[in-house]
Amino acid sequence: MSVLSGIARRVGRRLLSSIPALLGVVVVTFVLMRVLPGDPAVFFASGPSAGKEEIEQIRHQMGLDRPIPIQLARYLADVATGNLGHSLTTGQPVTQDMERRLPASLELTFTALVIALLLSVPLGVAAALRPGSPVDHAVRMLCTLGVCVPTFVSGLLLIYVFYYLLGWAPDPTARLDIFASTPPDITGFYLVDFAMTGDWSGWWAAFTQLLLPAISMALFVLAPLARMTRASMLAVLGSDFIRTAQSVGLSRRRVVITYALRNALLPVLTITGIVFSTMLGANVLVEKVFSWPGVASYALDALLASDYAPVQAFVLLMATIFVLVNVLIDVLYGIADPRVSIE
Repeated sequence: MSVLSGIARRVGRRLLSSIPALLGVVVVTFVLMRVLPGDPAVFFASGPSAGKEEIEQIRHQMGLDRPIPIQLARYLADVATGNLGHSLTTGQPVTQDMERRLPASLELTFTALVIALLLSVPLGVAAALRPGSPVDHAVRMLCTLGVCVPTFVSGLLLIYVFYYLLGWAPDPTARLDIFASTPPDITGFYLVDFAMTGDWSGWWAAFTQLLLPAISMALFVLAPLARMTRASMLAVLGSDFIRTAQSVGLSRRRVVITYALRNALLPVLTITGIVFSTMLGANVLVEKVFSWPGVASYALDALLASDYAPVQAFVLLMATIFVLVNVLIDVLYGIADPRVSIE
């Protein structure tokens, strides 16, 4: 219980200390959206040909005719009560749009991260065990390609090869084929919802639809994860306790997996948290290429339409997730290495 209470206290302190940062993100985003070129009232008043009275009426409805400090004070009061505003693009409350789209982005990001970890950790370990070998050079070349090729290019290539040429992948539009029925809305994660209802044919349809965009994102984040695993493993393999474990006759497999890999996981955990937060905010290109109905594409559409509320809510959501991920990484540090103090 003392350990759990210590974790709870640390998590509470981290969450409280992040409030000023979140407040700063809200204020900066709010001000930037209003100083950027473009008038949303003109966009939603049927374009530049709209009359001046119509534009002024929309500006008054949106509160844009008030001074920016007053607009900011009203927005902060709304955020404090959980009101993130209405989207003029969809006509729905932003919180409702986010609740509907966030599971799609999270499912895509989690799947891509799992694929990236399943590939990068073994590749990094293999490269570290044979530094300077052809395996090491091949891993480094693969990492370089993953960084150099943008996600939308790799996505288009995957679509061209596996959908157009080979016909193995389904039509890359949305989360399910147009002829497939959606699962009951339990969690919003199609794979989970299909599994909970026992609809395995629907689960397979959702999985195959998810695979190409997830692989496209995984290829982009493969490089930092593999490089960090390789560098961390090389540092640990040169440690005294590894040489001691080898000198007492422990098997190479046990030395690598039980001792070296566990101690090399801390830097990998750190970069994993950073990568996950980056993926969730930067997967807009993948969502656009695969017509994936996530929050990133939703925010981009709102930005192009100068629709302030969804963009501000998206930035706040990303900042909040970044804080929560960092708190989770702190907790996992203590699990991976008991020497890391909870306090």
